[in-house]
Amino acid sequence: MKYFFNKVWNYFDVFIIAIIVVLPIRYFVVQPFLVRGESMFPTFNNLDYLFIEKISYYFSSFKRGDVIVFRSPINKSEFFIKRIIGLPGEKIEIKKGKIIIIKDDKNIEIEEPYINNLLNKNLEATINDNEYFVLGDNRNKSFDSEEWGNLKKNKIIGKVWIRVWPFRSINKD
Repeated sequence: MKYFFNKVWNYFDVFIIAIIVVLPIRYFVVQPFLVRGESMFPTFNNLDYLFIEKISYYFSSFKRGDVIVFRSPINKSEFFIKRIIGLPGEKIEIKKGKIIIIKDDKNIEIEEPYINNLLNKNLEATINDNEYFVLGDNRNKSFDSEEWGNLKKNKIIGKVWIRVWPFRSINKD
């Protein structure tokens, strides 16, 4: 009987240690994410499995081109994946599919080799402090800042660190 309780206690110890190690990593460092939909095609496909890196959020700002996961501004229970296009303090103009960033009286056209189709609309947006302008790579099939405006920084969960599924596509993005 004593042997049985020792065995159970050993398993319990392992379980408690696993919780102490795994939970902080899951909630503060890395989080899994399953892509749903085609808004980031061709960069990510429906049902790609990613790891989201969360720690840099606390120590640095996001950069243009970062692919991030965030809570939907419309429905708190949904998560989206999009690319950061505009940064705080910038103005964005989209004309004939071209994205122009205006900051300090300079106009910079963004090169986007990762997209297959251009946005069909003309648009202007001013990005305030602690906000970002985000778009899906599959521009005409994405629900993003074009529809609901700038994304508040506090909605961001983290940025894509690595794709782990499907295996043939494993890479750091």
